[in-house]
Amino acid sequence: MLNRIIGTGSALPARVLSNAELASRVATSDEWITTRTGIRQRHIAAAEESTSDLALRACRQALEMAGKTPQDIDLIIVATSTPDMVFPSTACILQDKLGAKGGAAFDVQAVCSGFVYALGIADAMMRAGTVRHALVVGAEVFSRILDWNDRGTCVLFGDGAGAVVLARDAERGILSTHLHADGSHRDILCVPGQIDSGAVRGSPFVHMEGNAVFKFAVRVLAEVAEEALRANDLPQAAIDWLIPHQANIRIIEATAKKLELPMNRVVLTVAQHGNTSAASIPLALDQAVRDGRVQPGQRVMLVGVGGGFTWGSVLIKW
Repeated sequence: MLNRIIGTGSALPARVLSNAELASRVATSDEWITTRTGIRQRHIAAAEESTSDLALRACRQALEMAGKTPQDIDLIIVATSTPDMVFPSTACILQDKLGAKGGAAFDVQAVCSGFVYALGIADAMMRAGTVRHALVVGAEVFSRILDWNDRGTCVLFGDGAGAVVLARDAERGILSTHLHADGSHRDILCVPGQIDSGAVRGSPFVHMEGNAVFKFAVRVLAEVAEEALRANDLPQAAIDWLIPHQANIRIIEATAKKLELPMNRVVLTVAQHGNTSAASIPLALDQAVRDGRVQPGQRVMLVGVGGGFTWGSVLIKW
Protein backbone atom coordinates (compact mmCIF):
# COMPACT_ATOMS: atom_id res chain seq x y z
CA MET A 1 0.00 0.00 0.00
CA LEU A 2 1.31 3.43 -0.99
CA ASN A 3 0.40 6.95 0.11
CA ARG A 4 -0.75 9.18 -2.72
CA ILE A 5 -1.09 12.95 -2.99
CA ILE A 6 -4.76 13.46 -3.86
CA GLY A 7 -4.90 17.24 -3.50
CA THR A 8 -2.56 20.21 -3.75
CA GLY A 9 -2.98 23.85 -2.82
CA SER A 10 -1.05 27.09 -2.53
CA ALA A 11 -1.26 30.58 -1.14
CA LEU A 12 0.75 33.72 -1.86
CA PRO A 13 0.44 37.13 -0.23
CA ALA A 14 -1.15 39.81 -2.38
CA ARG A 15 1.83 42.17 -2.24
CA VAL A 16 4.46 41.64 -4.94
CA LEU A 17 7.93 43.10 -4.40
CA SER A 18 9.80 43.50 -7.68
CA ASN A 19 13.54 43.66 -8.21
CA ALA A 20 13.16 47.23 -9.37
CA GLU A 21 11.52 48.23 -6.08
CA LEU A 22 14.24 46.45 -4.11
CA ALA A 23 16.89 48.29 -6.13
CA SER A 24 15.47 51.57 -4.84
CA ARG A 25 16.21 50.43 -1.26
CA VAL A 26 19.56 48.65 -1.43
CA ALA A 27 22.62 48.73 -3.68
CA THR A 28 21.46 46.26 -6.31
CA SER A 29 19.70 46.11 -9.67
CA ASP A 30 17.19 43.96 -11.49
CA GLU A 31 19.97 42.73 -13.77
CA TRP A 32 22.24 41.80 -10.84
CA ILE A 33 19.50 39.83 -9.06
CA THR A 34 18.13 38.10 -12.15
CA THR A 35 21.55 37.12 -13.52
CA ARG A 36 22.75 35.60 -10.25
CA THR A 37 19.54 34.06 -8.91
CA GLY A 38 16.86 33.93 -11.60
CA ILE A 39 14.50 35.79 -9.25
CA ARG A 40 12.40 38.63 -10.69
CA GLN A 41 9.90 39.17 -7.87
CA ARG A 42 8.71 37.77 -4.55
CA HIS A 43 5.52 37.98 -2.45
CA ILE A 44 5.58 39.70 0.95
CA ALA A 45 3.07 39.03 3.71
CA ALA A 46 0.98 41.89 5.08
CA ALA A 47 1.61 42.97 8.66
CA GLU A 48 -1.48 41.13 9.90
CA GLU A 49 -0.84 38.00 7.80
CA SER A 50 0.64 35.04 9.69
CA THR A 51 2.21 31.76 8.64
CA SER A 52 -0.93 29.90 9.73
CA ASP A 53 -3.10 32.26 7.64
CA LEU A 54 -1.16 31.39 4.49
CA ALA A 55 -1.20 27.70 5.44
CA LEU A 56 -4.96 27.82 5.95
CA ARG A 57 -5.59 29.13 2.43
CA ALA A 58 -3.30 26.50 0.89
CA CYS A 59 -4.94 23.70 2.89
CA ARG A 60 -8.45 24.70 1.87
CA GLN A 61 -7.41 24.52 -1.79
CA ALA A 62 -5.78 21.12 -1.28
CA LEU A 63 -8.82 19.74 0.56
CA GLU A 64 -11.14 21.00 -2.17
CA MET A 65 -9.11 19.24 -4.87
CA ALA A 66 -8.97 16.08 -2.77
CA GLY A 67 -12.71 16.11 -2.09
CA LYS A 68 -12.07 15.89 1.65
CA THR A 69 -13.17 17.90 4.67
CA PRO A 70 -11.08 18.96 7.68
CA GLN A 71 -12.87 16.25 9.69
CA ASP A 72 -11.32 13.61 7.39
CA ILE A 73 -7.77 14.64 8.42
CA ASP A 74 -5.99 12.49 11.03
CA LEU A 75 -2.62 14.27 10.88
CA ILE A 76 -1.36 17.81 10.20
CA ILE A 77 2.34 18.52 9.79
CA VAL A 78 3.51 22.07 9.11
CA ALA A 79 7.07 22.60 7.92
CA THR A 80 8.16 26.12 8.84
CA SER A 81 11.07 28.15 10.17
CA THR A 82 8.81 31.16 10.81
CA PRO A 83 6.08 29.90 13.16
CA ASP A 84 3.28 32.12 14.44
CA MET A 85 4.75 31.96 17.94
CA VAL A 86 7.26 30.03 20.05
CA PHE A 87 4.49 27.63 21.05
CA PRO A 88 1.99 26.16 20.49
CA SER A 89 2.91 24.85 17.08
CA THR A 90 1.66 26.49 13.92
CA ALA A 91 0.10 23.10 13.09
CA CYS A 92 -2.10 23.28 16.20
CA ILE A 93 -3.14 26.84 15.34
CA LEU A 94 -3.86 25.74 11.77
CA GLN A 95 -5.88 22.76 13.00
CA ASP A 96 -8.12 25.10 15.00
CA LYS A 97 -8.55 27.51 12.08
CA LEU A 98 -9.51 24.61 9.82
CA GLY A 99 -12.01 23.27 12.34
CA ALA A 100 -10.32 19.88 12.55
CA LYS A 101 -9.93 18.33 16.00
CA GLY A 102 -8.46 15.23 17.57
CA GLY A 103 -5.77 14.20 15.10
CA ALA A 104 -2.07 14.73 15.68
CA ALA A 105 -0.64 18.14 14.75
CA PHE A 106 2.96 19.31 14.98
CA ASP A 107 5.62 21.41 13.26
CA VAL A 108 8.82 20.29 11.54
CA GLN A 109 11.85 22.61 11.46
CA ALA A 110 14.25 21.62 8.70
CA VAL A 111 14.30 25.02 6.97
CA CYS A 112 14.19 24.70 3.15
CA SER A 113 14.10 20.88 3.35
CA GLY A 114 11.12 21.09 5.69
CA PHE A 115 8.43 20.00 3.26
CA VAL A 116 10.44 16.96 2.13
CA TYR A 117 11.05 16.05 5.78
CA ALA A 118 7.37 16.50 6.67
CA LEU A 119 6.27 14.40 3.70
CA GLY A 120 8.66 11.64 4.75
CA ILE A 121 7.34 11.67 8.31
CA ALA A 122 3.71 11.62 7.18
CA ASP A 123 4.44 8.75 4.79
CA ALA A 124 6.06 6.72 7.60
CA MET A 125 3.16 7.34 9.99
CA MET A 126 0.64 6.32 7.36
CA ARG A 127 2.60 3.18 6.54
CA ALA A 128 2.41 2.31 10.24
CA GLY A 129 -1.36 2.19 9.81
CA THR A 130 -2.34 4.89 12.29
CA VAL A 131 -3.28 7.62 9.78
CA ARG A 132 -5.73 7.52 6.87
CA HIS A 133 -5.53 11.10 5.62
CA ALA A 134 -2.80 13.66 6.26
CA LEU A 135 -2.27 17.34 5.52
CA VAL A 136 1.37 18.21 4.87
CA VAL A 137 2.16 21.91 4.62
CA GLY A 138 5.15 24.13 3.93
CA ALA A 139 4.51 27.72 5.00
CA GLU A 140 6.79 30.70 5.61
CA VAL A 141 6.89 34.44 6.25
CA PHE A 142 10.64 34.72 5.71
CA SER A 143 10.36 38.45 5.06
CA ARG A 144 10.22 38.93 8.85
CA ILE A 145 13.67 37.49 9.49
CA LEU A 146 15.49 39.39 6.73
CA ASP A 147 17.85 42.31 7.14
CA TRP A 148 16.53 44.57 4.38
CA ASN A 149 19.89 46.35 4.22
CA ASP A 150 21.73 43.12 3.34
CA ARG A 151 21.52 42.70 -0.41
CA GLY A 152 23.09 39.25 -0.16
CA THR A 153 19.98 37.85 1.55
CA CYS A 154 17.04 40.24 1.25
CA VAL A 155 16.82 39.79 -2.53
CA LEU A 156 16.48 36.02 -2.26
CA PHE A 157 13.49 35.23 -0.07
CA GLY A 158 9.72 35.53 -0.20
CA ASP A 159 6.60 34.40 1.63
CA GLY A 160 4.01 31.76 0.78
CA ALA A 161 2.50 28.38 1.57
CA GLY A 162 1.83 25.09 -0.19
CA ALA A 163 -0.09 22.05 1.01
CA VAL A 164 -0.92 18.49 0.00
CA VAL A 165 -3.45 15.90 1.14
CA LEU A 166 -2.25 12.31 1.42
CA ALA A 167 -4.43 9.20 1.22
CA ARG A 168 -3.73 5.48 0.93
CA ASP A 169 -3.58 3.94 -2.54
CA ALA A 170 -2.88 0.44 -3.80
CA GLU A 171 -0.97 1.38 -6.95
CA ARG A 172 0.30 4.99 -6.96
CA GLY A 173 2.00 7.25 -4.46
CA ILE A 174 5.24 7.84 -2.60
CA LEU A 175 7.80 5.20 -3.59
CA SER A 176 10.51 6.20 -1.12
CA THR A 177 11.85 9.07 0.98
CA HIS A 178 15.48 9.81 1.85
CA LEU A 179 16.39 12.30 4.59
CA HIS A 180 19.81 13.50 5.78
CA ALA A 181 21.48 16.15 7.93
CA ASP A 182 24.95 17.35 8.87
CA GLY A 183 25.00 19.89 11.69
CA SER A 184 28.68 20.68 11.20
CA HIS A 185 27.65 23.02 8.36
CA ARG A 186 25.14 24.96 10.46
CA ASP A 187 27.07 28.25 10.45
CA ILE A 188 26.96 28.85 6.69
CA LEU A 189 23.17 29.34 6.70
CA CYS A 190 21.44 30.26 9.93
CA VAL A 191 19.46 32.71 12.03
CA PRO A 192 21.56 32.62 15.21
CA GLY A 193 19.27 34.69 17.46
CA GLN A 194 17.14 33.46 20.36
CA ILE A 195 14.70 34.88 22.89
CA ASP A 196 16.20 35.36 26.35
CA SER A 197 14.28 37.04 29.20
CA GLY A 198 12.04 38.89 26.77
CA ALA A 199 14.82 40.16 24.52
CA VAL A 200 16.54 38.88 21.40
CA ARG A 201 20.04 37.56 22.05
CA GLY A 202 22.23 37.29 18.95
CA SER A 203 21.09 38.17 15.43
CA PRO A 204 17.43 37.64 14.46
CA PHE A 205 18.27 37.86 10.74
CA VAL A 206 19.25 35.32 8.08
CA HIS A 207 23.01 34.87 7.73
CA MET A 208 24.28 33.10 4.63
CA GLU A 209 27.67 32.35 3.10
CA GLY A 210 26.52 32.18 -0.50
CA ASN A 211 29.40 30.38 -2.20
CA ALA A 212 29.60 27.67 0.47
CA VAL A 213 25.85 27.11 0.34
CA PHE A 214 25.92 26.87 -3.46
CA LYS A 215 28.63 24.19 -3.53
CA PHE A 216 27.04 22.12 -0.79
CA ALA A 217 23.53 22.34 -2.29
CA VAL A 218 24.54 21.28 -5.81
CA ARG A 219 26.40 18.24 -4.49
CA VAL A 220 23.79 16.89 -2.09
CA LEU A 221 20.72 17.56 -4.25
CA ALA A 222 22.08 15.40 -7.06
CA GLU A 223 23.30 12.74 -4.61
CA VAL A 224 19.99 12.41 -2.81
CA ALA A 225 18.07 12.21 -6.09
CA GLU A 226 20.39 9.44 -7.25
CA GLU A 227 19.91 7.68 -3.91
CA ALA A 228 16.16 7.58 -4.53
CA LEU A 229 16.65 6.20 -8.04
CA ARG A 230 18.97 3.44 -6.76
CA ALA A 231 16.50 2.51 -4.03
CA ASN A 232 13.84 1.95 -6.67
CA ASP A 233 16.17 0.42 -9.28
CA LEU A 234 15.47 3.18 -11.78
CA PRO A 235 17.70 5.07 -14.25
CA GLN A 236 17.96 8.86 -14.35
CA ALA A 237 15.78 8.88 -17.46
CA ALA A 238 12.90 7.55 -15.34
CA ILE A 239 12.36 11.00 -13.81
CA ASP A 240 9.49 12.68 -15.66
CA TRP A 241 9.55 15.81 -13.48
CA LEU A 242 12.17 17.20 -11.14
CA ILE A 243 10.66 19.60 -8.59
CA PRO A 244 13.58 21.05 -6.62
CA HIS A 245 13.71 23.58 -3.82
CA GLN A 246 13.47 26.94 -5.57
CA ALA A 247 16.53 28.67 -4.10
CA ASN A 248 18.52 29.84 -7.08
CA ILE A 249 18.32 29.12 -10.80
CA ARG A 250 22.04 28.30 -10.96
CA ILE A 251 21.71 25.63 -8.26
CA ILE A 252 18.71 24.16 -10.06
CA GLU A 253 20.46 24.14 -13.45
CA ALA A 254 23.59 22.54 -11.98
CA THR A 255 21.49 19.83 -10.29
CA ALA A 256 19.59 19.07 -13.49
CA LYS A 257 22.87 18.84 -15.40
CA LYS A 258 24.27 16.31 -12.93
CA LEU A 259 21.11 14.23 -13.33
CA GLU A 260 21.27 14.59 -17.13
CA LEU A 261 17.80 16.10 -17.17
CA PRO A 262 16.79 18.78 -19.69
CA MET A 263 15.41 21.93 -18.12
CA ASN A 264 12.04 21.37 -19.82
CA ARG A 265 11.52 18.54 -17.31
CA VAL A 266 12.25 20.76 -14.30
CA VAL A 267 9.45 22.74 -12.64
CA LEU A 268 10.53 26.34 -12.01
CA THR A 269 8.81 29.00 -9.91
CA VAL A 270 11.89 30.80 -8.57
CA ALA A 271 11.43 33.79 -10.91
CA GLN A 272 7.94 34.55 -9.57
CA HIS A 273 8.25 33.44 -5.93
CA GLY A 274 11.90 33.73 -4.94
CA ASN A 275 13.06 31.35 -2.22
CA THR A 276 10.05 30.59 -0.01
CA SER A 277 11.99 28.03 2.04
CA ALA A 278 9.74 25.12 3.12
CA ALA A 279 6.93 26.44 0.93
CA SER A 280 8.88 26.39 -2.34
CA ILE A 281 8.46 22.72 -3.30
CA PRO A 282 4.72 22.44 -2.58
CA LEU A 283 4.11 25.78 -4.34
CA ALA A 284 5.90 24.49 -7.43
CA LEU A 285 4.14 21.12 -7.21
CA ASP A 286 0.72 22.76 -7.01
CA GLN A 287 1.46 24.89 -10.07
CA ALA A 288 2.59 21.88 -12.10
CA VAL A 289 -0.44 19.82 -11.06
CA ARG A 290 -2.94 22.56 -11.81
CA ASP A 291 -1.50 23.46 -15.21
CA GLY A 292 -1.58 19.80 -16.26
CA ARG A 293 2.12 19.10 -16.56
CA VAL A 294 2.10 16.38 -13.92
CA GLN A 295 0.04 13.44 -15.18
CA PRO A 296 -1.01 10.08 -13.65
CA GLY A 297 1.67 7.42 -13.93
CA GLN A 298 4.56 9.87 -14.18
CA ARG A 299 7.49 9.79 -11.76
CA VAL A 300 8.02 13.02 -9.85
CA MET A 301 11.22 13.66 -7.90
CA LEU A 302 11.16 16.22 -5.08
CA VAL A 303 14.54 17.38 -3.73
CA GLY A 304 15.32 19.95 -1.06
CA VAL A 305 18.28 21.33 0.85
CA GLY A 306 18.35 23.84 3.68
CA GLY A 307 20.05 25.19 6.76
CA GLY A 308 21.14 22.66 9.30
CA PHE A 309 22.36 21.45 6.92
CA THR A 310 19.43 19.24 5.97
CA TRP A 311 18.58 17.64 2.65
CA GLY A 312 16.31 14.98 1.25
CA SER A 313 14.31 13.53 -1.63
CA VAL A 314 10.90 12.03 -2.23
CA LEU A 315 10.18 9.91 -5.31
CA ILE A 316 6.54 9.69 -6.28
CA LYS A 317 4.63 7.64 -8.85
CA TRP A 318 1.90 10.09 -9.68
